[in-house]
Amino acid sequence: MGSKNKLRRFKENETFANVFQPTREELVDSNFELKGHWRSTVFKNNNPLVLELGCGKGEYSIALAQKYPDKNFIGIDIKGARFWRGAKTAIEENINNVAFLRTQIELIDHAFAENEVDEIWITFPDPQIKYKRTKHRLTNIQFLKRYKQILKPEGVVNLKTDSEFMHGYTLGLLHGAGHEVLYANHNVYKQEGSPEEVTSIQTFYESQYLEQNKPITYIRFKINS
Repeated sequence: MGSKNKLRRFKENETFANVFQPTREELVDSNFELKGHWRSTVFKNNNPLVLELGCGKGEYSIALAQKYPDKNFIGIDIKGARFWRGAKTAIEENINNVAFLRTQIELIDHAFAENEVDEIWITFPDPQIKYKRTKHRLTNIQFLKRYKQILKPEGVVNLKTDSEFMHGYTLGLLHGAGHEVLYANHNVYKQEGSPEEVTSIQTFYESQYLEQNKPITYIRFKINS
């Protein structure tokens, strides 16, 4: 994507009512007015709040919002030029139960209040295979602590990935730390009984992975204290 195109998307994002772009200072200094008020201020209802972390173009967030109109969805990514597509689609198609937040996942506990979130989706994250990159792996111990802080006591996390490494790493970590694995499948499209919301929604890249016969893995879990 050219720099002119990026700039145009950044400018358009600023006009979208469903896009929120707080500064790092606003979040860290606890001045973010939506923290604890996403339902009442943004969605104007008290429906369950679901986050998609690293949402990319927002395909999964949009599809989930269409599938579950009685839930609120927020796609989160630091790259606003990417989720511009999802935000624009939501406006064009009048999908009012989805919004987008531009921030780093590391700051998630500054953007949401304790017990504010019902569910988290992590879809096709970078597995950060190199050892020195483990601090950026979205299911490491530090990230799980952040998720625990904002999730309701019964809140769940979903990990869907084409990375067998990420799947195995996460399962090992969850079992080792005593967290509750509700469902795990190393090839959701080949085994019967896979959750419908996992197999009925596909991103552009996911369909490419399937064409290459790459198995898509899935874990649904609860984070215990």
